[in-house]
This record gives sequence, structure tokens and C-alpha cells, in this order.
Amino acid sequence: MNSHLRTALHLAGRGVPVHPLRAGKVPFGNCPLCRYNACGGRPNMKTPGPCACSRPCHAWAAATTDPDVIAGPAWAQVWRQAAAVAYHPGGIDLTVVDLDHADAVAWARRTLPTTRTVATTRGEHWIYRGAMQSANAVRPGVDIKSTMVYARWLGPGTGTMTTLPDTVRALIVKEPSPVQPASRSGTVPVPVGGGECPHRKPAYLERGIAMAEQRITQATNGVHAAVYRVFLAVLSAHGRCGCLTDTHMTRLFAAAQAKGESLRHCTDAWTNALTRLGL
Repeated sequence: MNSHLRTALHLAGRGVPVHPLRAGKVPFGNCPLCRYNACGGRPNMKTPGPCACSRPCHAWAAATTDPDVIAGPAWAQVWRQAAAVAYHPGGIDLTVVDLDHADAVAWARRTLPTTRTVATTRGEHWIYRGAMQSANAVRPGVDIKSTMVYARWLGPGTGTMTTLPDTVRALIVKEPSPVQPASRSGTVPVPVGGGECPHRKPAYLERGIAMAEQRITQATNGVHAAVYRVFLAVLSAHGRCGCLTDTHMTRLFAAAQAKGESLRHCTDAWTNALTRLGL
């Protein structure tokens, strides 16, 4: 039993899904039956499929904690050629911030909360509790490795692991160019048939918007969900009568952005609320 196989079995025993890597830090190529994804992929890949291959095909999607598979005959040959062990961070609710050089490490030390760190060949892995979408090159020398990717196992690291912060989640958000909020007539139509809006009373409407701003400001967790719920409530109450104006929407967006919500997420939440209500 070589050292990589021993490491893999040790990690699997601790609930960490693993698979072998060959030279160059890359997975072993798919077997003939799985080449070019001919088998349809494994059930937890982007395109679900019926792959029942016993070999470590499909990289991270083949990662497992089953010792009978890891040490079984189908994987024996690859372990003899393996150059490293990989694991699937998202499979154990972890995120690895892969810092590829000294400048990236310096940026992380200035910007991110401290957590468990693992030295790499050129930089460091910062490991947080919590999974998220993976992305490469979120900034110079920084990759996010979590769901649907693998990371090299380079040891347990040092330091106390902390919860994945919003500053890391925000790295994968591509902010759109600032846009003007849609006009009231384009998003919140006046009541069919006309007539005076029953809510068009300054004090009534102001109180409702102020309460909505307060609910966003006081949200303690799940800010995305809280913003959507508030937008949905406001549009449900006033979206069909013509009360809302661009000014009201701008105030709600500003409250959400003050809590760390991006313009993109505000726009998506507003649009989703409109769609759900059929406005």
C-alpha cells in the first residue's frame, strides 16, 4: 500500500470524499466506456447520467468515502501511478480559497477573516466552513474551490477553521454596470380602469416603505431571502395600485445594498417578486 492510498483511506475514514491525481495535479483520464462522457456522467455532475463505472472517472464526481472502492481492484492500478490525493471540498461543506502566489496571500491577509491555512507550492489554501459555487480567477491569483471541483490534499493545515464569510461569496458576483431603475409605468402599472389609488396617502405609504427598510436593515442572517421577502411584501401591497415610484424602489435597493446586497441581487429579487405576483 503506497502513501497516497494510505492517505486516501485515512481521509475517507474521516468522511472526506477522495480520488487520485496523476502527475501534473490532474485527474486520471476516463476509461474507454466513459471517454468523452459517453456514459452520460455520474449522477452528481452538471448533466446527470447513469454512469456506474467502478474506476475513478469524471474527476471530482468520482470522489468517494467507500474504502472498498478506494482500495478495490478497479482503483489499484491508478494508485500505483498516482502523484497526489484530491478531495471534493463541497462534498463536506467546505470552501477552499486557493491563493496562487505571494501577492494573493497578502491580499487575503488584508481582506479575509483568518481561518485554517495550508501551505501550497506557491501560495496557500484558506479553508472555510460552508460550501458555495466554485470559480476560477475571481481576482489575480485567486480561485474558489468548493462544489463540483477538487482540491489537492496537502495536509490538515494550521489555525481554526471559521465560517465562510460573505466577502468570499461576493468574489464570484459579477457586478453589472449601474443602471437606472425601471420607470414606475414599466414595472408597476396603475389600476385597470383608472381612478384614484386608495393608498395614495403620503403618511400611509411612507410608513410602509419605512417599515420595509427597517426589516431589511434588521435582517440578521439570510439577507438574500430577507430582501426578497420584503420586496415581495411591498409589491404585493402596492404593486397593482400605482403607488410605488422609482424613489420608493431606490430607497429599498439602498437599504439592501447597505446590508451588503449587490445591485445584481437586488434587481434579481425585484424581478422575481414581480414575476411571482404576475406584475
